[in-house]
Amino acid sequence: MKKLLLLAVLALALPTAMFAGSGIDYTNSGGTLTGSSSGMSLSGSTLIAVNGLNGGGLITGNNLGSVSFTTGALISGSLQMGGTFAGGGSFTITGNGSNGVPSGTLFTGTFDGPVTWTLYTLANGTHNYTLVGTLSGTNEGASSVGVTVQLTINTGKGYFNGTTTISSGDTTVVVPEPGSLSLLGTGLIGLAGVVRRKLKS
Repeated sequence: MKKLLLLAVLALALPTAMFAGSGIDYTNSGGTLTGSSSGMSLSGSTLIAVNGLNGGGLITGNNLGSVSFTTGALISGSLQMGGTFAGGGSFTITGNGSNGVPSGTLFTGTFDGPVTWTLYTLANGTHNYTLVGTLSGTNEGASSVGVTVQLTINTGKGYFNGTTTISSGDTTVVVPEPGSLSLLGTGLIGLAGVVRRKLKS
């Protein structure tokens, strides 16, 4: 029975371990964020840093590529006071071949859940907005889920009026370790075998 319980715990832990691999962090700056009841879109934003690409270290530059996206429609709240947008849309990070960053599409995907648009009033009376969501897609040809993105916008003492320049953006991709999928399968098969033996005894 103790062995059965141990295998059960290991099997439950394997999905977590599967996504505990290395991470890639993309940082972007500038660009125009446009919003309406139909959704949010970002264009003209510049990729300025990449960390962990192909297991490498931090790469920085004034222009390493671009970041763009669209969300689904506004489903609650408002553009001025904060709200929630539907998932879907598209999200693309492209490299331009500078400083060791490959040329072409680095990440492409969609928002796989609601996208949160939150208003914060700072101590000096200015307003910050953050746009936060999760993505699923393909990072350099490999399937990726649980990708997180956060954008920060400061509109001064006014409110978001439908278009603004973003301050910064950060997209984090978790890359599963090689062999983790087969490890998960092996663990579940082993657990199933023990269960069958227990049922027969």
